[in-house]
Amino acid sequence: MYLTRFEINTARRGARDLLASPHRLHAAILAAFPAAHREPSARGRILWRVDQRSHQTLLYVVSAHQPDLTHLVETAGWPATHTWDTCPYNRLLDQLNPGDQWAFRLTANPVHSRRKTDTATRSQRFGHITVAQQTSWLLDRAGRNGFTIPEAHGKEPDVAIQARRVWKFTRQGRTVTLATAVFEGRLEVTDPTALRHALTHGIGPAKGYGCGLLTLAPLATPDRHA
Repeated sequence: MYLTRFEINTARRGARDLLASPHRLHAAILAAFPAAHREPSARGRILWRVDQRSHQTLLYVVSAHQPDLTHLVETAGWPATHTWDTCPYNRLLDQLNPGDQWAFRLTANPVHSRRKTDTATRSQRFGHITVAQQTSWLLDRAGRNGFTIPEAHGKEPDVAIQARRVWKFTRQGRTVTLATAVFEGRLEVTDPTALRHALTHGIGPAKGYGCGLLTLAPLATPDRHA
């Protein structure tokens, strides 16, 4: 597995077009891999996330194969001076142990399933809207993904939602609505195998649209996610 970081040049029109649509950005990321390397496997799947910071916009990609982001550099980067950074992900995956604590960041699509009407025969996914609902969604899924979220001061779980957004974009002539939440906090490893699976396969739905990628960092340096 590999972790790749690419800085997006938001001053370029091509970058702004990609950032405006998770569907377009997803297609651009898939184009970094040959067709045979795009499908999920036992090792993992292609996961990605865009982190917006005060002076940087960073794209993170986790994948079973090394990507070639030349096309992104040409349309949304700095072709003359910057490319991208890729490093083996197993260095992190192999050092997870029960009881270890890490800072984490996750952009997710917190949803619940219910019938749209009383007469409907199938359930549909609906996005959680409130901070409390979205936080509960993550806490409910922590155990099955190999971690817990310890209590912070005040005996509340040590997690906060740093950003929330409702996306609307077009895919194949249809409007897609996507509610996302950016979680940051502290986790404790309970099941390294389950956590490795979460790190390489993602958490929750909408993984093709930049959701589900969980990243970890040493607690002393929470902004340097690995």
